[in-house]
Amino acid sequence: MKTHVVALSGGKDSTALALRLRELYPDRDFIWFCTPTGDELPEMVAHWEYLETVLGPITRVTNRTLNEWIDDFDALPNWRQRWCTRLLKIEPCLAFLAKLTKPVLYVGLRADEEQRKGIYSENVETVFPLREWGWGLPEVLGYLNEKGVKIPKRTDCARCYGQRLSEWFELWRDYPELYQDAESQEAKIGNTFRSPGRDSWPASLHDLRIEFESGRKPRGVKDQMDLFNNGAACRVCRI
Repeated sequence: MKTHVVALSGGKDSTALALRLRELYPDRDFIWFCTPTGDELPEMVAHWEYLETVLGPITRVTNRTLNEWIDDFDALPNWRQRWCTRLLKIEPCLAFLAKLTKPVLYVGLRADEEQRKGIYSENVETVFPLREWGWGLPEVLGYLNEKGVKIPKRTDCARCYGQRLSEWFELWRDYPELYQDAESQEAKIGNTFRSPGRDSWPASLHDLRIEFESGRKPRGVKDQMDLFNNGAACRVCRI
């Protein structure tokens, strides 16, 4: 017997996929799972909890948190050391799937995206229902709007080497304790999350904070959440 498994990052595509699958197959025993890093913002944690009220229990597949890996390596994930996705997302996912009987993995890649096959084991049957349904971005957003489901602006880590400058500003503004924690990690390890020379702003979070405190505001900062403006800092995390 096949095991039907749905990868549920909590982004717009995987959320739409999961909710539609539940509608189409109300009697099918799906296993919903996500791969949290322990560094998600409160809105993302609340979103998973909301989805559980609709779908049922969501299995958290994890080994260690982002901060635990940082402490273990005494290194930050950055533009040179991109180990976070592999250790926090890919490897736990593959280990979880390997324990299941004849897993069929449902992945939320859309019809208007590059035709990738995914990062999964050859022993796993991978299907892409959004592509089969012909759902692109307009269909996904329209469906979520119809259902009254709002996606958090940030579905990935609070501290990501690939995030935009405006996201660092919003982290400093809205979650100063998380920003301070990330700043302290940089000071302890002697490296930065951000790439030097990426833009005209300082690379270190300490110097970046000084700029923010002076009133300097990066372009792209929004006072209200753009609920569907999920960028592409980490493609795996933001599916």
